[in-house]
Amino acid sequence: MQILNVKNTLAFMALKKPAAILSAVLILGSIISLATKQLNWGLDFTGGTQIEVGYQQAADLEQIRKQLANSDFNDAVVQNFGSSQDVLIRLASREGVKPSELGDAALKVLKEADSTAEMRGSSYVSSSVGEELTEQGGLAMLVALLCILIYVAMRFEWRFALGSVAALAHDVILTLGLFSVLELEFDLTVLAAVLAVIGYSLNDTIVVCDRIRENFRKIRKGSPEEVINISLTQTLNRTIVTSVTTILVLLALFFLGGATIHGFATALLFGVVIGTYSSVYVSSLVALSLGISKEDLMPTEIEKEGADQDAIM
Repeated sequence: MQILNVKNTLAFMALKKPAAILSAVLILGSIISLATKQLNWGLDFTGGTQIEVGYQQAADLEQIRKQLANSDFNDAVVQNFGSSQDVLIRLASREGVKPSELGDAALKVLKEADSTAEMRGSSYVSSSVGEELTEQGGLAMLVALLCILIYVAMRFEWRFALGSVAALAHDVILTLGLFSVLELEFDLTVLAAVLAVIGYSLNDTIVVCDRIRENFRKIRKGSPEEVINISLTQTLNRTIVTSVTTILVLLALFFLGGATIHGFATALLFGVVIGTYSSVYVSSLVALSLGISKEDLMPTEIEKEGADQDAIM
């Protein structure tokens, strides 16, 4: 058995009240924004036409937007795709207009301004498919959280399970809130990023929970808060290294990956930062608030067969 070693231990739980207040304020703000402004759903969810247009020289996106707006395409989303000469244009569906006709009409407008404009590709998503994707995407996140709750409850302890799910819900709500507040487009790539954030945050949380469980069994003296502080300090180096290396890759995607995966990189960048925070404070704080103790994590002693007879002898 080990006695408590508080040397070089960071007092993470000393900031539990400010952390709880900060998380509560951010979650409340995110929920209010989602309820009032909602999400800026992308073409994958709303349905519409998407065309890829190529130019011989660098395309002026602002000028293209003005050209489309002057021709009754005010809702067109224009962004670079792959290179400065390639442009991705998204158009919302219109009643009585076929998707192919909508794309051809937009291309005609662009050709009138620049004869070098040419269609490189087109696609269409119906509104019914978009609604189905919205429903299935939300269901995927709920199923993921439920499976995580069951796994952590079986693997560790129900208090850790609730803490883990609270941390994951915290990360998802704040990430969605960021896209709602900034009115960033939410498409399938962003949904994939949100699910990736759940996996990343869970990995961090499982590491922390495992170390807390080990220290509760090893450390003889010390309050649950002190044991949690020691556990978080011991996993801090691993957390920092993992987060920093992940962020470096995501920064490259954010600045150099192009507009197509900009939302994906944004969601993951924010998710990694907030996921690291929640694995340190939210999951541990919830478990601590629910009264986690050494007795809850000690392995169950199994009485050996024949022990009673040996005791009588």
